[in-house]
Amino acid sequence: MASVLAPVLAALAIAPGNTASAASPVVTTATLMREMTHLAGMAEFPDPAYTCKQFSSYDRKAKSPTEDWFANGDRGHYLRVEERAGRKEWVMMDAAGPGAIVRIWSANPEGTLRIYLDGAETPVLEAPMTDVLGGKFPGWPRPIAGEYSKGWNLYFPIPYARHCKVTSDKGNFYYHVNYRTYASDARVESFRLEQLRTLAAPIAALGALLAEPRRVQTSLGGYAEPFDIELPPGQTISQDFYGPMAITRAMVRLGARDREAALRGVTVKMRFDGELTVEAPLGDCFGSAPGLNPFAALPLGMTAGGEMYCHWFMPFKESAVIELVNHTDDTVTLAGELATQDYAWTDRSMHFHARWRAAFDVPTRPMIDWNYLAARGRGVFAGVAFAIDNPVKDWWGEGDEKIYVDGETFPSHFGTGTEDYYGYAWCWPGLFTHAYHAQPRCDGPGNYGRTSVNRFHILDRIPFTRDFKFDMELWHWHATCKVNMAVTAFWYARPGATDAFRPIRPQDLVLRPMPEWVVPRVQGALEGEKLRIVKVTGTADPQDWNGVSAGRHLWWHEGMKPGDTLTVAFPAPKAGRYQVLGRFLTARDYGIHQLAINGQPTGAPIDFYHPDVRPTKETDLGAWELNAGDNELRVTVTGANPKAIRSYMFGLDYVRLKPVE
Repeated sequence: MASVLAPVLAALAIAPGNTASAASPVVTTATLMREMTHLAGMAEFPDPAYTCKQFSSYDRKAKSPTEDWFANGDRGHYLRVEERAGRKEWVMMDAAGPGAIVRIWSANPEGTLRIYLDGAETPVLEAPMTDVLGGKFPGWPRPIAGEYSKGWNLYFPIPYARHCKVTSDKGNFYYHVNYRTYASDARVESFRLEQLRTLAAPIAALGALLAEPRRVQTSLGGYAEPFDIELPPGQTISQDFYGPMAITRAMVRLGARDREAALRGVTVKMRFDGELTVEAPLGDCFGSAPGLNPFAALPLGMTAGGEMYCHWFMPFKESAVIELVNHTDDTVTLAGELATQDYAWTDRSMHFHARWRAAFDVPTRPMIDWNYLAARGRGVFAGVAFAIDNPVKDWWGEGDEKIYVDGETFPSHFGTGTEDYYGYAWCWPGLFTHAYHAQPRCDGPGNYGRTSVNRFHILDRIPFTRDFKFDMELWHWHATCKVNMAVTAFWYARPGATDAFRPIRPQDLVLRPMPEWVVPRVQGALEGEKLRIVKVTGTADPQDWNGVSAGRHLWWHEGMKPGDTLTVAFPAPKAGRYQVLGRFLTARDYGIHQLAINGQPTGAPIDFYHPDVRPTKETDLGAWELNAGDNELRVTVTGANPKAIRSYMFGLDYVRLKPVE
């Protein structure tokens, strides 16, 4: 494999060991591209130094922890609207440089994306946002850009010397723009569109590695030492290393009678130069939990064959100790290899950190900011792996990420939803994997059961010089259930850094049972999600929700406006007169709709607004002469409640027919 990858690695200029840097290096598109896969560079504090922040469409009503802190209308908020060349442009980002865009995400990209650099009147990039974020723009193929479980992401650096502004000529979508800002005297070469042609070879090489990130291990170097361990219940085993040195990669295969319980019940501790910096369950430490859930990210992954790999680069100056503890009642076997290499420790070198915490039976009300990481010192945030036990099908992740750096009182990353932070969207339960983020587990149906997600900040790593805090809102659709949560945070820090994690307790490592989901159904219901769509403006597809018949409904969303229609066909067993009954959904972003059966209105328009997501009572739509076979239910947008978010959505749980004698 190494010989096959040689030209790829050469094109990316990846080298193991310390990051090479000259005095006051120039930041370019090419140098930033190398950072996207050069994991050794994660272990050294950035030079030139920078901050990393985020623009987003978060609800501007959220002013402080005492003022609408959990406001959730996170769509369609911008810095301002500008008039340019006879059109309106919604400004998503406006930042002084030098700097670089390092990530763009959207749940529903719209319009033409324009990026203006260094005060130019002409954009350096002007293209449909769906092309740019969807992997269709020439030079940014999948997986550099692409849609993953309804989330649209671009991971490619766009540096600028003095200034950057990002706009769209549409204004009703969710977005994140993550960006770096360097010191004013840093030398940054601005991005030019022709670089996508001149850098075609390294871009292709980058795409190849991101598509199969496990292959990066061939570039990590070091001497691989195999191991084969039997670890009885309650026993501990440890291995010492002496530096200066770096652990470059590891591969582990675990054997146990109950592998899921063992991956949570065996913990790993690591001490670098006398400091405890790693303490986590083995499976969580490899990026997903509980159990073995296949995914392939750049720093971590699990294979369907049972292997777990780690590519985090872990240097130390004098010593390292790895300790494994079996907290289960069964003997566990561990086999694999660990690679190390010589390393020259410098005043920029940092230790690797990974710490875990869990909380059980957490009520969903009142809403809270649940802490992922609170650290002090000088370092770089590198990512998280999160797991939740959800006892209902309702969506658990409306909550936004809030990241505070170096004493900030208002977060410089304020997101739009938990799944948005993890790079997907619309609470989508579909599994996906990418070099930088993944949803390796979602039991279902819908969002019921155990879910595992992760995101690794490589190009979008977040440096801090004094302290770092990452909170994630617990904002669940269901107001009366309780959830279990666990998080593993990954970061690098200079010696002496501290964190707020407590030592792991053995009782926290015991998996709580999740009962099998029983699907409730309404007798005689013609389920909305199964009805044939005759005509639709926008998008209509099934969505899981706990409070409806069969646990799903037909969800009409995206791109609607007053006057638009959705028409579905519902069958009658024979011609005759029927009472037509229906049940629908209400929510804060649902509209006022006129219903019609076979072209005739069923009555006055119905307002489907409610501040919470909930089903209506069964609604009597009147008595109708129906045809044998298909009949049509037409839904027309007529407006929205003054209190509603004007997305005009509509949800059909079911139609039920009752013969009229």
